[in-house]
Amino acid sequence: MADRPIVVLFHRDLRTEDNPALLSASETGAPVIPLYIEDNEAAGDWVIGGASRWWLHHSLVALQKSLEALGSPLVLRAGTSVDVLKDLASSHDIAAIYMSRGYEPWVRSREEKVHEAFASNGVEVKRFQARLLLDPDHIRTKTGAIYKVYTPFWRALSAKGARPPVAAPEHLKAPDTAIESDRLENWNLLPTKPDWSGGFTPLWQPGSPGAAQRFETFLDDHLHNYDELRNRPDLPGTSRLSPHFQFGEISPAACFETVSRIHADDKKRATGAETFLKELVWREFSYHLLYHFPHLPVAPFKEQFNDFPWREDEGSLKAWQRGQTGYPIVDAGMRELYATGWMHNRVRMIVGSFLTKNLLLPWQLGEAWFWDCLVDADLASNSASWQWVSGSGADAAPYFRIFNPVSQSERYDPDGDYIRRWVPELAALSKKDIHAPWEAPQLALRQAGVELGVGYPQPIVDHKKTRQRALDAYEEIKLKAS
Repeated sequence: MADRPIVVLFHRDLRTEDNPALLSASETGAPVIPLYIEDNEAAGDWVIGGASRWWLHHSLVALQKSLEALGSPLVLRAGTSVDVLKDLASSHDIAAIYMSRGYEPWVRSREEKVHEAFASNGVEVKRFQARLLLDPDHIRTKTGAIYKVYTPFWRALSAKGARPPVAAPEHLKAPDTAIESDRLENWNLLPTKPDWSGGFTPLWQPGSPGAAQRFETFLDDHLHNYDELRNRPDLPGTSRLSPHFQFGEISPAACFETVSRIHADDKKRATGAETFLKELVWREFSYHLLYHFPHLPVAPFKEQFNDFPWREDEGSLKAWQRGQTGYPIVDAGMRELYATGWMHNRVRMIVGSFLTKNLLLPWQLGEAWFWDCLVDADLASNSASWQWVSGSGADAAPYFRIFNPVSQSERYDPDGDYIRRWVPELAALSKKDIHAPWEAPQLALRQAGVELGVGYPQPIVDHKKTRQRALDAYEEIKLKAS
């Protein structure tokens, strides 16, 4: 094998650190061909959205630099994975294909097709665990059942521990002959007409170096009060690592190891460390669900929700998407999403509850919008979280838990600073009036230059009435199921 190249197929593991497939290939002494395939045919309905395409472009640029520094440049090819790999097998006599194991239904299907295509022609296909803390096949209940509730899953994984991370290779041997590669610019991943990504660049640094820097900043500046401030969208209390995890630019196993050590050794940061570990394991739990229940992105986990009386209302959906619902905290979140490709997690819960419970619109519509707009659009987390907030998922919020957008806003954005940033029409309102401007005195509205229904919309629904409508709908499916 030492003379025949090994292809290392990248997907959502865009890093050289803790990449077992890459390290194992380098240790054979064989030439290594790092390869990324844009296989939109395999992805089908789950081709990444516009915001994620922007991130992918810059992440691949960063990965290219890392691989060049190790000695073997990244090869880019567009097409079906089997066809691209067969072409390389023919032109460069490859000995093996190494890859990190994927868990999305379409990725698993692609891997199986690659395995079947090369099973009998002398090309070894090996899959390595890199994207998760533990492989979903390796964590079950004591009776061998699949975990469907988060808390016991957290306890089991904590007791078992994550897989140990591996080092980055020191050097990659390149093939003797250059390999033709697509130009990244020709993939047209970046928006042009119009270029709506202006708010992304100041906020994000895609790639492993940016991920490492953000993680270090989080540990130094925010981990000590993460438990307290992670719910405050007006303050920089979260890690903002989710897009880096989604593209595999940073290792969850390495992060788990580092933060676990802090949890054990640093009393000042222990509470924040445990909370962060639980967030990492929530991501893990989402992948666990997706792996065992591949219908999760398209159909309710709880079958009784197949009969839920969802509404059709294009006008309300568009108002929600554009941040024009008349509920300031909801509108702030939706505008933050479109401007930055990201939304604070507490606000994600608020806007999700508003869509599914106040507007009574299907969670799949929210999932689709987030899929296109989020830089951290992760199939497992996105689908599991939308099902959670709608009440149809595993370990979901109780159906009667309907977020009140005003009380949530008052509690988690107490001074209204988050709203002022993203809904500048209301910036001059006091912290008392900004959360529910329709309840503000007319004099206060006039002094703040706010004219409801003109400069800023009246609420498109009444929370109290739509809350009861949602509760009635849930009772309806309960009766059908009984």
